[in-house]
Order: sequence, then C-alpha cells, then structure tokens
Amino acid sequence: MKRNIVIATVAALALAGGGTATALAATGDDESSAAAKKSSVQLKDNDRDDDRYDDDRGDDRNDDRDDDRDDAKENSAEAKAAKVTAADAIKAALADSSGTAVSAELDDEDNGGLVWDIDLLKGDTWHSVQVDPGTGKVLGSHTEKDDDGDAKRVAAALKGASVNAEDAAKAAAAKGTVTSVDLDDDGTDKAWEAETASGKGAESDWKVDAQSGKVTADKSDSHDDDNDSDDDADDNDSDD
Repeated sequence: MKRNIVIATVAALALAGGGTATALAATGDDESSAAAKKSSVQLKDNDRDDDRYDDDRGDDRNDDRDDDRDDAKENSAEAKAAKVTAADAIKAALADSSGTAVSAELDDEDNGGLVWDIDLLKGDTWHSVQVDPGTGKVLGSHTEKDDDGDAKRVAAALKGASVNAEDAAKAAAAKGTVTSVDLDDDGTDKAWEAETASGKGAESDWKVDAQSGKVTADKSDSHDDDNDSDDDADDNDSDD
C-alpha cells in the first residue's frame, strides 16, 4: 500500500486564496523533486530513441518487447546504483522521524534523481521521508494528517506483527536487491510485499510473512500479468 502524500485541503484553500493554495498543493511533489535533485545518484535515460522508433513504426508488439527490455535496463541500473539497502534506508528514515515504517520504494524521479521514498505512520499522521540511496543521508521529509481512514486499516494490519518493514527488507534481500517493500494491508494473511531486481534487471515479487519472516514467491502478481497478456491477445484477435 504505497501511499503518495497529497494535500487534502487544496480545494478549500483555492477558494480562500489562489496563490497560497497553488503553493501548498505542489508541496509533496516539489519536495520529492527537490530531494531527487540533491540525490548523489543521478540516472540517465538512454531508452527514448528506441521507444520513439517503434512508436513511429506503429508496431505494438515490438513496443511491448522494448518496454519490457527498457524496464529491465532501468531496474538493473537502479539496483546497481543504490548503495544503501532498503533496510538501511528505513533505518535512516526512522532516525529522522518517529513512527512505524509502512513502505519503502526506490524511486527514479523525472529529473533522473534516485531516492528511497519511505512512508512512516505515527498515530493519524503520515511522514514521507526521502533518503539518498548513495549516502544514506535524509534529503527531505513532509507530513500529512490521515483523512481517509488509511491509518486505522494499516494499524489493524500491523497489530500483532512480529516482523517490521526493516526486517522484511532484510529477509527479502536474500532473493536479490530489494527495490521496494510494502505492507499488504488488503490481504487476509498478514504479510509484507517485496520486489527484488537481479543483476540483469529481472523483477521478482515476494511475500514476507509478518509473523515468521518466511519469504515465498508472490504468485498473485504473476497471475495478474498472465491475465493482462491474455487480454492483450484477445484484443489482437478481435482486431484481426
């Protein structure tokens, strides 16, 4: 349940004073972008020409293959560039802001800056902390009051869990370089979801039991991907 921090009172502020509302509305994205600019890890995008070439040809199947290849290259580049592990990034975020870690994601911003984005929950307040994946330094943070009931659901999912986000990240690291760890607050079984990238960029999804810390393959995402492929095939058949 990766939570993106947004300003809930933008509409009301817009009526009261447009300029102020605009500034506050952009706070979350602006701080994330600013953190990415300060990050010691900057990635380069070398895939644009390949995508444009296939788009011009109108070859959807080649586009899909190129997208998969580009994603693999990007995942590999991010995994190799991040010297700070997910577990260490969570630890750094908790040293900066108190709370319970709910998710961590290695995020490549549009400007090429790579950051660890950590979500923490304390009571009914969310803290989003950006950590430099090269140095472990906290680059920025911001908070938001919970107005939609997420905090209660997450707190209920965390109740009685023996394994926290940092522990889950360490457990999943045995399977590859962890690029994200996230609380599964929708499932019936208490678990953490983790993504890992191999040296070649291949992504794998895992479940980490919140009681035992046991790591198992996450079959649900693979099943969803298979369904997506079947839907695409059906669409192609219909076109024919």
